[in-house]
Amino acid sequence: MTEQGGNDLPEVVRDAGEWRAGVRRWQAAVETVGLVPTMGALHAGHLSLVARSASECRRTVATIFVNPAQFGPAEDFDRYPRHLDGDLNKLRGTGTDLVFVPAADAMYPPGYATYVEVEGLSRQWEGASRPGHFRGVVTIVLKLFQSVPADIAYFGQKDYQQSIVIRRMVADLQLPIEIRVLPIVREPDGLAMSSRNAYLSPDDRRRALVLSQSVRLAARLVGEGERDARRIADRMRELIASTDGVALDYATLVDPDTLAELTEIAGPAVALVAARVGATRLIDNEVIGDYRLQTTGYRK
Repeated sequence: MTEQGGNDLPEVVRDAGEWRAGVRRWQAAVETVGLVPTMGALHAGHLSLVARSASECRRTVATIFVNPAQFGPAEDFDRYPRHLDGDLNKLRGTGTDLVFVPAADAMYPPGYATYVEVEGLSRQWEGASRPGHFRGVVTIVLKLFQSVPADIAYFGQKDYQQSIVIRRMVADLQLPIEIRVLPIVREPDGLAMSSRNAYLSPDDRRRALVLSQSVRLAARLVGEGERDARRIADRMRELIASTDGVALDYATLVDPDTLAELTEIAGPAVALVAARVGATRLIDNEVIGDYRLQTTGYRK
């Protein structure tokens, strides 16, 4: 089913078959198609992905789907923000041609039993804290790539581990799509933009700044010549521990490709942090050194 947009609103498609056929028609006309997968509750970070796609591709499509398979039983699936009308208004005039908004039972029909896992990369950090999370992420991303056979897909660096896991899946399965990962978009005070920021009380919003401060501290220490990764991670943890109302999950420096925890900084690294601020779990990261997480995968 297609819902016609008005006043420059993008067209909404709910049927995967119709969506796929439309994308194939564009590609037959030699029009490059960019895809921006989202769970809605759009903010400037999402819109930066849309803008990049619109600048690089003849056609841009977005998906809005709150994926139940990536939420654990005690997580926030039921209260995750859902504002479809507001999201469509935010996409007005951005160059988004279509928005795919499937129903949950269309993506996971009765009897659904097939999931995809990336071994190793998905078992640490976020994978250890949120068992099954990446199984759900990789499965829905693969399904979206099948439903929307785009040429390029755009993701944000804020979900750093997710971007690495998806790149691995694309490479391992030799999927004919290019993955581009774009920098984190931050609020003026440094807080990484996230749909979950809407949960934060004013006090928690202030406390949450310690996450971005911790990863920037790591980058500063490396810039000043510190090479002991464990000492840097300890400084990150000390900073977070000094802020009341913030419960640390992990703070570490890892290899940018393998996500293995580093003991020494001998090249590029990524500072990762996850913490619960009040009742809201947030993540952040900072790429340190000369490393470009921009393009990977296969072009059609």
